[in-house]
Amino acid sequence: MTTTDPRTAAITFDDRPDVFIGGKWVESTSDEWIDVIDSWSEGVVARVRSASADDVAAAVGAARASFDAGVWASTPIEVRADVIDEIANRLDARLPELIQVGIAEVGVTVPVSAMTQEMTIGLFRAVANEARNVTLVDERTRADGGVSHVVKEPNGVAGVIIPWNGPIGTIAFKAIPALAAGCSIVLKTSPEAPLSPSIFADVIGELVAEGRIPEGVVSVVAADREVSEALVVDPRVDHVTFTGSTAVGRRIMALASERVAKVSLELGGKSAAIVLDDADLSSVMQSLPMGGCMQSGQACIALTRVLVSEKRHDEVVAAYKAALDMLPLGDPWQETNFLGPLASARQRDRVEAYIESAKSEGATIAHGGGRGGFDHGYFVEPTIVDNVTNDMSIAQEEVFGPVISIITYKDEDDAVAIANDSQYGLSGAVFSADAERAYEIAKRIRTGTVNVNGGVIDFTIPFGGYKQSGVGREGGPEGLDEFFETKTIHLS
Repeated sequence: MTTTDPRTAAITFDDRPDVFIGGKWVESTSDEWIDVIDSWSEGVVARVRSASADDVAAAVGAARASFDAGVWASTPIEVRADVIDEIANRLDARLPELIQVGIAEVGVTVPVSAMTQEMTIGLFRAVANEARNVTLVDERTRADGGVSHVVKEPNGVAGVIIPWNGPIGTIAFKAIPALAAGCSIVLKTSPEAPLSPSIFADVIGELVAEGRIPEGVVSVVAADREVSEALVVDPRVDHVTFTGSTAVGRRIMALASERVAKVSLELGGKSAAIVLDDADLSSVMQSLPMGGCMQSGQACIALTRVLVSEKRHDEVVAAYKAALDMLPLGDPWQETNFLGPLASARQRDRVEAYIESAKSEGATIAHGGGRGGFDHGYFVEPTIVDNVTNDMSIAQEEVFGPVISIITYKDEDDAVAIANDSQYGLSGAVFSADAERAYEIAKRIRTGTVNVNGGVIDFTIPFGGYKQSGVGREGGPEGLDEFFETKTIHLS
């Protein structure tokens, strides 16, 4: 479509008037549209058809029929892996388009969108490699001397529900392992970010037309929460996998429990970074600011609680402020900027409400807190909230914005206790000049991932949460295993 806003006059994306069901773009039964808003200009850059409950039911029906026919499930896993590599190749060919869509949908800047999309395409290939290495039949000797086979089989139709803050990346975590395992899938995208999944659907459509993926195996629909619940409760769906907020995850788990459907959840986080007294601050500040403000804080793994001793508090806050001043904030379409706006007005309002809440509870703003002086774009400056206690809302609830809480501790045991005093357990970090000491503390933190003296991001390694940060793992062989059932066959 062509926009009339001068700030987005050069940015055009095709409208998507149809829905993708069973491998083909078809007419929707819905007359509702989703407006895709560019978070910098605040203008509409494309429109996407919203799927109806009938569309979702048709997609589930296509997935169920394809899985029960067994063509994709019985295709050798090495062949399925080759198809996934080809999906990666074709997405790579559309990388410039994916980069632009990422900027418009999420608000990330050019370098961040490019890095994210390139990394994601690598994740597709990593899943293909895991699929080639998986052992589908394990022969074991029983106590009676007989032989049994422990077999991995695809667990059926997967309802894949993804968020707006990393749509292609979440497809790599969920939809691609499901396809590699031999499942049929219905991919439900967020209304805030439906364009990237539409590009993925285009690629799947090409492969279906070429006969490399059977019809019915993949559907991609954008819909609101009410329509999404139709997917969760449909008895034809064997496995529901979701990435998003903990509140929605609880709802999905409750609905799925009515029929004892398998559920995998990757949910929220309120991750703590413990800075020990012997830590070298110059090294800490090479990773901590982006650890908290990546994608303008719109990341579940963001290190949003920084735990420092009373002794080093002032020094750490000063260093953090200086580091944030080095991160250029502005027009995400300019390659010189590293931080852009938040994804939506709703998200900006939510983050600003948390900042006000923190002040009302007695915390102080040590840095940022405003909109950066911009008269358009959904901006919130990188913000340091000081004098935070761990019982405050800002310390306990996921803000999903570039807001860092500074919390002081008395000693190491106190630091660990504060880090663990959370309903979440997704990520974390420990910084110390003594790597062994940091490692021992990392083992005491109840989170799925802990960084020691760095900011490693490698989603080919198992990733997931403790407590209300989720159920199951993504990445590596563990992520592929989520989409298998285990069957034991006893041979006489």
